Amino acid sequence: MHFNTYGGNGAALSADLVNTRDHAPRTLERILAANSMLRPELTPAQAEDLRMWAERLDPVFGERDQDVQIELVNALLKISAATPYISAHDGRKPHLHFFSADADIVNRAKDTTAGGLAMAISFSDGRRLGRCDRDGCSTVYVDTSRNGRRRFCTLACANRVNVANHRARRVTP
Repeated sequence: MHFNTYGGNGAALSADLVNTRDHAPRTLERILAANSMLRPELTPAQAEDLRMWAERLDPVFGERDQDVQIELVNALLKISAATPYISAHDGRKPHLHFFSADADIVNRAKDTTAGGLAMAISFSDGRRLGRCDRDGCSTVYVDTSRNGRRRFCTLACANRVNVANHRARRVTP
């Protein structure tokens, strides 16, 4: 499954913000930069704002009820309230921008994540925004696999579950 640049970027940034446990400005700056956010420098207050935003993003992932998931993302879109527009700057193909280039990094991140999640839901009925099925793991992910059947955040979690299931079958008479 391929999302356009901002949909994929926004959904991936959402997952990265939800998954991080270190909300120090420098850590969040690295996450923002890794997800193609320009001018990612943060103050401690902005880092705290992004931590609180990540808490709002979290319930979208793994939500099985499509109506609830849509409601959650619509609430995020109301908060971000940017007007998307098409741009073909710097010789690039036309693409959507979900934020004003003049906005601060927190507002740009909010607009990008809300817009990216909205696009992910629109293109995949929300089934591509998952939460690891391994008990005790709360890692979220964007499923970009071909068949859309990803259940675990990593192969390590999948292997742990498969080994545990295998051992349980061997012990059971």
